[in-house]
Amino acid sequence: MAQTASIATGKFVEFLSAADAGVASAVATLAADSGTPLAPVPPEHIVNQNVPIALAERSKAVKYPVLYVYSDRVRNVLTEKFRTFSGKVRTVAEVRVSQDRLEGIEDQLRLYVDAVTQVLDWNRGTWGQGMYFTGGYEVNFDAVQQGGSNFVQAARVSFELDLSS
Repeated sequence: MAQTASIATGKFVEFLSAADAGVASAVATLAADSGTPLAPVPPEHIVNQNVPIALAERSKAVKYPVLYVYSDRVRNVLTEKFRTFSGKVRTVAEVRVSQDRLEGIEDQLRLYVDAVTQVLDWNRGTWGQGMYFTGGYEVNFDAVQQGGSNFVQAARVSFELDLSS
């Protein structure tokens, strides 16, 4: 069952890192439309790992903005009775931003979240390897806290994939 989570997160990282329809192009479009300067999200800032903010900052130098992609729940509900796995995988993209001033950090975070949700919107339907994304997602915003370049804020975009193998 752990392999199903790896397959789902790997595929989503692939979508986010895509040069033409990934998060980088979505961020560039949103920055131009809103008039807000946004730093690009290079592919090396899209990490396939679930790690808390404090631990990530203690273990290595984190460059913001950063996206952490992970699965936090796998349910084998056997909707297809003769399959090994037939259920749902909840996948999360955690967006983290940091800056030295409190003003504007949440606006910046919301634009990065919009970029992630645009990538999801562009990739509705079949993801291959028995995965299907219906298009629904949920966004949760955390409060601003100390860290990074003085202040850091995170938001989680979570969605479920139907997976059958």
